[in-house]
Amino acid sequence: MPLTIDALNAAMPQEAITLLDGTYEHSPWVAQRALDAAPFRSLQHLKHAMARAVNEATEDEQLALIRAHPELAGKAMVSRTLTAESTNEQGKAGLIDCTPEELATIQQLNADYGAKFGFPFILAVRGPRGTGLRKREIIETFQRRLGNHPDFERAESLRNIHRIAEIRLNDKFGAAPVLGNDVWDWHEQLSVHSDPGFAEKGQLTVTYLTDAHRACAAQLAALMREVGFDSVGIDAVGNVVGRYEGATPDARALITGSHYDTVRNGGKYDGRLGIFVPIACVRELARQGRRLPFAFEVVGFAEEEGQRYKATFLGSGALTGHFNPAWLDQKDAAGITMREAMRQAGLNEADIPAIRRDPARYLGFVEVHIEQGPVLNELDLPLGIVTSINGSVRFVCEAIGMASHAGTTPMDRRRDAACAVAELILYAEQRAAKDGDSVATVGMLEVPNGSINVVPGRCKFSIDLRAPTDAQRDALVADVTAALHDIVRRRGLGLQMEETMRAAAAPSAPAWQQRWERAVDALGVPLLRMPSGAGHDAMKLHEIMPQAMLFVRGINSGISHNPLESSTNDDIQLAVEAFQRLLDNLATEQATPTP
Repeated sequence: MPLTIDALNAAMPQEAITLLDGTYEHSPWVAQRALDAAPFRSLQHLKHAMARAVNEATEDEQLALIRAHPELAGKAMVSRTLTAESTNEQGKAGLIDCTPEELATIQQLNADYGAKFGFPFILAVRGPRGTGLRKREIIETFQRRLGNHPDFERAESLRNIHRIAEIRLNDKFGAAPVLGNDVWDWHEQLSVHSDPGFAEKGQLTVTYLTDAHRACAAQLAALMREVGFDSVGIDAVGNVVGRYEGATPDARALITGSHYDTVRNGGKYDGRLGIFVPIACVRELARQGRRLPFAFEVVGFAEEEGQRYKATFLGSGALTGHFNPAWLDQKDAAGITMREAMRQAGLNEADIPAIRRDPARYLGFVEVHIEQGPVLNELDLPLGIVTSINGSVRFVCEAIGMASHAGTTPMDRRRDAACAVAELILYAEQRAAKDGDSVATVGMLEVPNGSINVVPGRCKFSIDLRAPTDAQRDALVADVTAALHDIVRRRGLGLQMEETMRAAAAPSAPAWQQRWERAVDALGVPLLRMPSGAGHDAMKLHEIMPQAMLFVRGINSGISHNPLESSTNDDIQLAVEAFQRLLDNLATEQATPTP
């Protein structure tokens, strides 16, 4: 019989430790310390307590835990002395049936890794879906992680140990993330569509109104119809819109969604997670034959990334009435205007004004999104509550000095444009760090016609400044730009500076943020409130209605805009459950008369 949380909570301490035996390899102390947090509210609460016990352990204890794990396809596997849990995991990944060449490669990687780090390579080989990684994926991950810094790799090993423990706990408790599996699979199925030039390389790129983009829209629409939406359509800019009607025909709607376009050679979850999670919620409502006291509208926004045309947030902007007709004349790299692309896709630009939403007909906008950062991953938390989407300001600049001979120009006589920008970069880094949650980036840096033996006379660069509130952002902008002007003046340089973007911060509506908090807390997940450094479709909807976001942990250090972007079936399951609870709580609110 599967273990239950109630049975674990009722067990005496030593019995409880025995019940959790094998979760963390040869390390019963993890369960012993985690039990200090009992009684557990949920399986997720137990998982977090065990991970926290490890994270609060000493470095020596953490290293001992890592070293308690066997090498992949190592001596213990060959001699068949693995624990039952490790045998099952390595078996699911096919490591027990390696070819001689694969075994030789992995054993050499084991030797190289052990020599560099002093502990075995740890990887949750059952993977983010729980069904097992392919041997090629294991070898590529092994090779990639060999380049990590030892401190980072120790932390990455512990994160993989937590994932191994999570899967083992699921097995003990008979817990299957069924909804998470379905949503995970939907991402895989949608990722088969990619633009030419990328599809041939196995890379995911879906830009506005290409054949791959239109195929994605058709597939999303088909899925919405299949799971039970009452109406499904593709609007005048290519947004895929599904609507599940409320209990009464005149009910206001809750709107949600995210984008299905991608950056070039991007990941499968950015944007798309925020479409599939609510689709899963609608499927469950339809299966139950249940209607909410409000309508539920899910939108797959056609464009957010600005990859084919310089028109970011095109999909969500059209819903807020902020589609710029001048965009229609923009040309892509092949010279095709947006107007031509829309007509080829069967869209009529004359219909765009009609898709503007009336905010009086909506309760608000919520969005689920992969975090796109390392915070949740490092804290071993599956979900995060977004407090605000950062406001940002961007500049494109050029420092102008004097190119001169690198050997004959004394250091105190130079007008080195690159050194000036280097000084600015360090200042911006230090200034943003003072705020704690501001960020400053110089992402483009170029010395035109640079030469190894010439003092740089020009340096082109960008500045990207972001903060959770406009006031904090503006203070950062004022300090960084003042420092830049001081640097170029002191160094005798000229400066060209153009502001290319200014976006207001989008703080979460307090009531909606609290609804996410109640939903997450009910799952037994500790609450983490955090700003979003990236822009999202919620920024546009924020202009006409209240909004709030939920972040979902990404694995591989939370990397995004990258093929390594991913999330686990367990974390996705929690995201679906949190959304379901938000819907349930909102339904209760709507059904309760206001005094």
